[in-house]
Amino acid sequence: METVGGQAVIEGVMMRNKEHFAVAVRLKDGSIKVNKEQSSTFPKIYQKPFIRGVIGLFYALYDGLRALIWSSNQQLETDEQLSKWEIFSTIALSLLFSIFFFIIIPFFSAHYIHSTGFLFNILDGAFRLLIFLGYIYLISFMKEVKTLFQYHGAEHKTIYCHEAKQPLTVENVRTFSRFHPRCGTSFLFFIIILSIIVFSFIPGPMWMKLVGRIIFLPILAGIGYEFIRLSGTYINNPFIKLIVQPGLWVQRLTTKEPTDQQLEVGIASLKAVLKE
Repeated sequence: METVGGQAVIEGVMMRNKEHFAVAVRLKDGSIKVNKEQSSTFPKIYQKPFIRGVIGLFYALYDGLRALIWSSNQQLETDEQLSKWEIFSTIALSLLFSIFFFIIIPFFSAHYIHSTGFLFNILDGAFRLLIFLGYIYLISFMKEVKTLFQYHGAEHKTIYCHEAKQPLTVENVRTFSRFHPRCGTSFLFFIIILSIIVFSFIPGPMWMKLVGRIIFLPILAGIGYEFIRLSGTYINNPFIKLIVQPGLWVQRLTTKEPTDQQLEVGIASLKAVLKE
């Protein structure tokens, strides 16, 4: 069975495997429109454990942004496309935004309260986690984000149905959980928890600790990718279940129960990328 991942987009779902990604959206007239393209791939030399997590994450972000832009354009009834440079620039700005809010702000907040030692590292990680959860909680009240979270639930349910080798029908997909261990939410939550441990070992003065937190981000991404990949395979292992569970709890914020119409969109997207 081929492995498929995905993400919610504007009024739709994107599904992605190694060869293709497909975006299905619900148009204003009620019909479903599907767009299928080649997935971005990188040389096999980078397809090694831990390295593939860092490189693969960037390519997944690239395809995800392309899917998001296309889905947004369908609601605006336009075929405007961004150049590769514009997409790369958007990803770079997003990464800088993430570093500022999830690295720099927690770091200086913790430093203000307790400048060194074990307590500093705990506070740093706690602030990072609080900002992450607070941000998700606040945006969940927005109508557009709630709809996005419903499509996120539709994505998970559809993938679960595929992994269970059940026919992709609304009736079947509806019965599956909206919480999935191989989810970006679980990935980010695991990275935040892991960072508390890893960042504690960065030596030197405060400027070195801050720079080290930024430099170590690719390493954390590589470890997180391998863990999420492993958790999807060995989800019935009690130890894996224990580690994965907090990420599944957080998904209560980032996923909502989808409607049958939203499930139809998720099914259309997945069918478009599956091999005959």
